[in-house]
Amino acid sequence: MLTTADFFQYTQWSGIATLVFAALAALGFVFKWGIRFRLVGTTGFMVVLTAGLFALSIVPLSRTVIPGAVRYSLVYDNGSTQAAIAVSPEITPTQLEATLRQAASNLYSYGRSGTLQDDKLTVRARTILHPEAGISVPVYLGEIKRSLVSRGNSPITVEIYQDKFAQLPKSKA
Repeated sequence: MLTTADFFQYTQWSGIATLVFAALAALGFVFKWGIRFRLVGTTGFMVVLTAGLFALSIVPLSRTVIPGAVRYSLVYDNGSTQAAIAVSPEITPTQLEATLRQAASNLYSYGRSGTLQDDKLTVRARTILHPEAGISVPVYLGEIKRSLVSRGNSPITVEIYQDKFAQLPKSKA
């Protein structure tokens, strides 16, 4: 997987190519070349490409991997303070805690905005049970809250609903 350092190097090369095309476009106007307007278009494209590569060089692309976490699906995200993930009904409380930590880390973004009343990102984990044919019941298994103000060493609170695990079907293993 490409890293931010790789994208920064590509940004430098793309910036040099942009300057070369800009110089060629300027020469095209000075000498009235027939392709001068194509060179302007190419230069504009290179500017956009360089800006995109620069943006990728400052934003981390990697996801957090927490040992013990299981696969989850994001089912709701208001883009601000609340999100919900779906997990398998065979999950254990230990796996759920690791999965919640991983989801909270992956969903954290500087673009999320809290309110004066709530400056925490809350991620809830749920599963779907089917007690009878045609009936689906969502069961919330736990939640995690983390600060939207700082990513580093902010307190993270994890709450696992142990009573809800009693409703889950027992595995046949």
